[in-house]
Amino acid sequence: MVVLALPDMMASVGLNIDQLQRAAPIVSGFLLGYIAMLPLIGRIADIRGRVPVLIGSLVIFSLGSLVTAAEYDLVSMVVGRFLQGVGGGGLVPATLALVADIWVVERRGLPLGVVGAVQELGSVLGPLYGAVVLSFSTWHTIFWINMAAGLVLAAALLALARSAPEGSAAPIDASRPDILGLLLAVAATAALALVLIEPERLKTGLTTGLAFIPYLGDTRWATPVAFTLYGLVGSFVARELTARRPLLDLRALRGIGTAADLPGAGLLGIALAGIVLAFATADPEVQVFSPLGPWFLVASAVAAGLLVWRLRTARTPLVPRGALHDRAAWGSIAVSFFVGASLIAALVDIPIFARITTYPNSQLGAALVLVRLLAALPVGALLGGYLIRRLPVGVLSAAGMLLAAGGFAWMATWGMTSLDRPAATIPLVICGLGFGLAIAPVNAALLAATRSDVHGLASALVVVARMVGMLVGISALTTIGLRRFYAVTAQQPSIDEVCDSSTVCDDYVNILKEAGIAQLHAIFLGAAVCAVVAAVLSLVLLRGAPASSQKGIAASGL
Repeated sequence: MVVLALPDMMASVGLNIDQLQRAAPIVSGFLLGYIAMLPLIGRIADIRGRVPVLIGSLVIFSLGSLVTAAEYDLVSMVVGRFLQGVGGGGLVPATLALVADIWVVERRGLPLGVVGAVQELGSVLGPLYGAVVLSFSTWHTIFWINMAAGLVLAAALLALARSAPEGSAAPIDASRPDILGLLLAVAATAALALVLIEPERLKTGLTTGLAFIPYLGDTRWATPVAFTLYGLVGSFVARELTARRPLLDLRALRGIGTAADLPGAGLLGIALAGIVLAFATADPEVQVFSPLGPWFLVASAVAAGLLVWRLRTARTPLVPRGALHDRAAWGSIAVSFFVGASLIAALVDIPIFARITTYPNSQLGAALVLVRLLAALPVGALLGGYLIRRLPVGVLSAAGMLLAAGGFAWMATWGMTSLDRPAATIPLVICGLGFGLAIAPVNAALLAATRSDVHGLASALVVVARMVGMLVGISALTTIGLRRFYAVTAQQPSIDEVCDSSTVCDDYVNILKEAGIAQLHAIFLGAAVCAVVAAVLSLVLLRGAPASSQKGIAASGL
């Protein structure tokens, strides 16, 4: 959704369209929350149950949507996007673990395919949804709708909490909600919205305006409305700690710091955050790292070293000892990394190719070229989930990634007019089907190879591996592409040799376009190599890991 809304979001915080680098935190803030917090949230889902984490994640996502929609500067917008990432990321491992709780191993392939298909469908609907909303309203409406949708889904899950499978049950009493706690939460949310928005009508009112005059300095966080917010939040916390049937059982969280290994989660979060900040804030067309990228990676390496020490010495480490000892478990994580490294080339470079060749002045037209691939992804995910019961997961995943590699190899032959032909859709669909086919088998192999009490953490790690693969992949593939670009331009005549200063130099523009196409061809071939590596790893590491293993079956079963 943010792809189309980003220029308007930048303008609302005083950034021009040529200041994309300063706007990078709008995207990287979401990624930071999504990736860095995933392992901890997955572990909490194992300790406290899937349903509470799903509800909590939806509430956090809704809160982030509110803060983003009501932003008043870049910092508040990034904070909102970070909270959205935390909430959105938390939904993934809890959902996958919940599937493993409800369905026995032999029958969870299709449900996993459905989950994967719905998740990938969001990639198709997101830009279209954003375009529809922007056609009749501002970008803020996107996030107000997100907030409402998240709260409705959270309420629905809360109402269904009593029917959740054993082992997924929450310390939440859905039948008797804490009305006073609910009212305090609603009031605190309304106060937060007032602090962020500062409605002009109220702020300039003779009486109501007094509530927006700061007591200290010139900050909105020192106004009477802000202090009312603090009081409501404190009252809500006190109520939930003392109520007999709290809306949110904060007392159940007292032992979570030890059980979930917060120091270990913090170290892993720092390591992942360094990777996100190093790669996600760079311009993939011209940069490998952000300017501070090497320093971020050094911090990540230090945190990773301390994490290894922590996992070996902690009484209850973040990753329980032996949790990932099975080859299929850590193999699924390795395969997911290379799937991400390959997939990112499609998400980033196919639209760039379209802009260079067929749609130089239409961002939407270039995005719709990518939609052809994305539309095939959920179809492949459903097909992969269906075929799990008939084919070994390693073979199925390898077949999907080989299809993706074939699609990329075909794209590496595209020329200036290739996208004008209907045949250009074929490699896009092949590539999308291939990636979709690999989703359910990799998740099924992971869940079948791990215990039920670590399914949340394991699911989080496989998602993190794919996201980190995307970030590292775009850096490595960009390096390869840029080298090819410079090699091609070095063989061409200079601009002075080609152009007459008195005319528009179309000839030199065409030379640069051809060099750009050569750059993208190199990237597509590099993505094909990553896909082949994922296929080989699937055959080697997921061999003997069919969805008939009995590990990880929840006591609730069928």
